[in-house]
Parts: sequence; structure tokens; C-alpha cells
Amino acid sequence: MNLDLQTILIISAAAIVGIGVGIAITYVLLRKSIEGKASNIVKDAEKQANIIKEKKMLEAKERFLQLKSEHETFTVQKTKQLTDTENRLRQKEQTFNQKLEQMQRKEKELDTAKNNYTEQLKVVERKNEELGKMHQRQVAQLETISELSAEDAKAQLIESLKGEATTQGAIHAKEILDEARLTANKEAKKIVIQSIQRVAVEAAVENAVTVFNIENDEMKGRIIGREGRNIRALEAATGVEVIVDDTPEAIVISCFDPIRRELARMALHQLIQDGRIHPARIEEVVEKCRKQLEDEIVEVGKRTVIDLGINNLHADLIRIVGKMKYRSSYGQNLLQHSREVANLAATMASELGLNPKLAKRAGLLHDIGKVPDEEPELPHALLGMKLAEKYKERPEVCNAIGAHHDEVEMTSLLSPIIQVCDAISGARPGARREIVEQYVKRLRDLESLALSYKGVEKTYAIQAGRELRVIVGSEKINDKEAEVLSFEIAQKIQNEMTYPGQVRVTVIRETRSVSIAK
Repeated sequence: MNLDLQTILIISAAAIVGIGVGIAITYVLLRKSIEGKASNIVKDAEKQANIIKEKKMLEAKERFLQLKSEHETFTVQKTKQLTDTENRLRQKEQTFNQKLEQMQRKEKELDTAKNNYTEQLKVVERKNEELGKMHQRQVAQLETISELSAEDAKAQLIESLKGEATTQGAIHAKEILDEARLTANKEAKKIVIQSIQRVAVEAAVENAVTVFNIENDEMKGRIIGREGRNIRALEAATGVEVIVDDTPEAIVISCFDPIRRELARMALHQLIQDGRIHPARIEEVVEKCRKQLEDEIVEVGKRTVIDLGINNLHADLIRIVGKMKYRSSYGQNLLQHSREVANLAATMASELGLNPKLAKRAGLLHDIGKVPDEEPELPHALLGMKLAEKYKERPEVCNAIGAHHDEVEMTSLLSPIIQVCDAISGARPGARREIVEQYVKRLRDLESLALSYKGVEKTYAIQAGRELRVIVGSEKINDKEAEVLSFEIAQKIQNEMTYPGQVRVTVIRETRSVSIAK
């Protein structure tokens, strides 16, 4: 049993030793194999490195050659630029030297000319002294020959030249005006006609009475009241005259103030609808209607301003604009007239290259002096200008308001535009009604004004006062004096009279030769 164990141990030891030797041999073989592979990898890496190295060296050489070529090209260009710059500097230096030489020559020439001028000036002064002495001798000789002093002769000559210059000046002024009309009249007519055609207007005529319609004549008794107390209370509260006559189903409200007439009309309308008509109720309704009318005036002003596109207008001016609805001038509604002038002015300002919004503002406000809360003594144009200045309107607008009837001097181009548009609106056929007496008086004043001139025999105002024909004596006035006379009469009419549109003055001078055959 022990032998077997020893044998087993020996065999086991021999087996272990055999395994160890196998492992050692395997290790050695593996190591040699790994070292061989590693050597091959190193060799391959060295070959790749050499290839890469050679490739990079070639790229570096190519890059170096490229940079060298670019540097040489850049150097050549810079050298050329420097050469060109040097050449230009040399040319400028040469030019400068030439100019310097020219300036030096001119200075020498100026010095020479200065010396010559001084000598010539001395010669001229001597000749002037000699001329003055000769003039004095000639004046003395002329005084001796003519038996007139120099002052008397000068006065006669001035007087003679003065008369001739007056005639020639009038003729020359007429020629200038005719020439200006030839060039400017066509364009001016075009602008005015375009402005008028582009503005749509309404012809509205206001009267001094308002007719109030009622359903039946029985209502008249209730409006009159017991012993007329109701109608007296209405007239006292509104300031109008209520006329109740035989006109069927109508009551007439009469007053020169359209606002009062409108107040009475509104009050009557509410009283009839309510049915309660007595003095206390009348006063209550009139007060209520007065507030409604005031609100309506402001609303009309606001609508007008919005329709015309006018901004930043003072609240008091808006109220004044609203009051224009209830005012009229020569039968023409003042608000419609102002709107028409505003639109015309804006159109004309646009045609002339001016500010149309400013022109529209001035056109709307040009007659605000006709509807003040108080009645001052100032003309409406000056009053309107003061109101506009009070509410901080622009100076151009204030001047246009004040100057549209020539009460103040015009200081901007806006002023004549407003004046012209006001005349266009007022002179439009059917726009205004003129009282017969005023119309006749204006025509008589035209004829009398022309008759006041020397040499005038007859005068005729024709075409509704748009033309004045003046007949002069041929033996008293010559052709040149006739031209002067027409100019002077036109200027006097323009300065002293008020009229719509324009007045043409025609002076007629005719010569008649009469012979009798026997």
C-alpha cells in the first residue's frame, strides 16, 4: 500500500514536472512568436512613418515654393507701386515748381501794373480837375447866353422830364402788366378753374323768418294761450316774434338772429309734442332746448372739423365754427361758405406747392369774426384775427384771417389765397343776394368816381358793375394820357371801394371829323 502511494506520488510529480516543462516550452514559443510579430509591426510602422515623412516633406517643399512665388509676385507689385508713386510725386513736384515760377512772374507783373495804375490815376485826377474847370466855364457861358441860373435851368429840366417820365412810366407799367398777364394769366386761370371744379358746393339761402308747421289750426289757440300769455312767455324767453295769422297750419317765427329762431322752433316742437303749454312749462322747455342747441352747435363744429381733416383746434374755436351754421352773410350760409373757402384754399395751395392743411384751416376760420359772443366795434376780419391769436393759432393763419379784406398787410402767401377763395365763393352765381339799394349805390359810386377825373365826359357801369366804361374828350386827353387815366381809375377803385370779383376799366377816346357837303 505504501509502495503504491509512493508510486502514485512519483508519477504525479513526474506528470506535474512534465506539465511545467510543457508550459515553459509553450511560453518560450509564444514569446518568440510575439516578439517576431512585434518586430514585424515595428518594421511596418517605421516603413509607414518613412512614407508619411517623405510625403510631408514633399508637401512642405511645394508649399514653400508656392509661398516663395507669391512673395516674389507681391514684392514685384509693391516695387511697381512704389515706382509709380515716386513718378507721380516727381510730376507733382515739377508742376508745383512751374506754378511757383508762374506766381513769381505774376507778382512781378502785378507790381509793374500797380506802378502803372498809380501813374494813370494821377493823370486821371489831373484831367478831372481840368474837366471840372471846363465845366464851370461852360456853365457860366450857358447862364450868360440863356439868362438863367443853373438851378433854374435844372428845375425846368426836372419838371419837363418829370411829366414825360410819368407818362412813360405808366406806359411801361402797362406793358409790364400785359407781358405778365400773357405768361401768368393762363396758368392762374388754370389753377383757379381746377380749384373751383374740384370743389362740390351747396347753394343755401337763409331768410329772416322760419315757418313752423302744425297739424291743425286748433293748436294755434293753445299756443296763443289765455289773453296771449303763452305766446308772450315764448317771445320773452326766446327773443323772437311769433306771428300767428290766417296762414293754414303754419306759424311764422321772425327774428334777425337764426340761433334765436332755431331755439324757438325747437321749443315749440317739444311743447306741441308734450301737450302741456303754459308759461312755466314754456320757460322750462326753452332752457332745456337752449342747452340742447348749445350741444348741437358744438357737435356741428366737431363734425365740420373732422370732415375737413383739421386737427388740434381749440374747443372755443370749434364752438364758433358750429355757430356759423346759424349765421348768414348776404343770404349765403356762413358755415357752407367757410367750408367752401377751406376746400378751395386747400386745392389752390396744393396746386401752388404750399401746405394744403394750413390753407384749409385758415379758410375755415377766416370769418369767425362774424359770430362772436359779443358785438364789438371792430371789423369782422380784425376781430377774427384777434380770436385766432387768443387761441394760439399759427401766425400765417392769423394774418390770412386779418388780411382777407385788406385790413392788415399780408405777410405770407397764404393770405392772398384766402382772399381770392373768399371772393370766388362770394362771387359764385346764386351764392349771395345783394340788396337792390346797395347794388344801385355801388354802381353810382363807380360812375361818380370816374367822373371826378379831368377830361371825363361820360361813365357807364355795365355787366352788373363788373366793367366801367369811361368816355373822354379827344381834345382834352391824348392816347398816352388815356392809358394813364385807366390805370389811375383802376387803382382808386381797388383802394377805395368794396366789390365782388374784379372791375374792368375801359377808357374810350374817339376822334370825329365832320364835313358837310353843300
